[in-house]
Amino acid sequence: MGKTVRFGISLDEQLLFNFDQLIEQKKYTNRSEAIRDLIRTSLVENKSESTEEAIGTVTLIYNHHVRDLSDKLTEQQHSHHDHIISSLHVHLDAHNCLEVLVVKGTAQEIRQIADELIGVKGVKHGKLVMTTTGHDLD
Repeated sequence: MGKTVRFGISLDEQLLFNFDQLIEQKKYTNRSEAIRDLIRTSLVENKSESTEEAIGTVTLIYNHHVRDLSDKLTEQQHSHHDHIISSLHVHLDAHNCLEVLVVKGTAQEIRQIADELIGVKGVKHGKLVMTTTGHDLD
């Protein structure tokens, strides 16, 4: 972690009021920590378009009774075994399953894998959440 630098910013009064409410709601200890978090989030989102290494989760909801769906999802996962580093399978009820996959690679690779999995016919809902590996957020 580098040296801490202090700087000032100017904000509209209403924007500051809304920001302070957000800080209280999210239980930040002070404005500085909230601003650091916003900056980190912005940096991570910017990198999600790059070829730098990232990590993400792919969340899938599907009915396991749909013919061949479980097999297709398993095949897709095995074809990307070098990027999918972990998976969690939860039986939500007698029909529906939740699958969460942890995927590591470039942002482009992760997005491609997520699109392939979410696009499998029979997947009810899918979502990709991508973040950084944390190396450059100090």
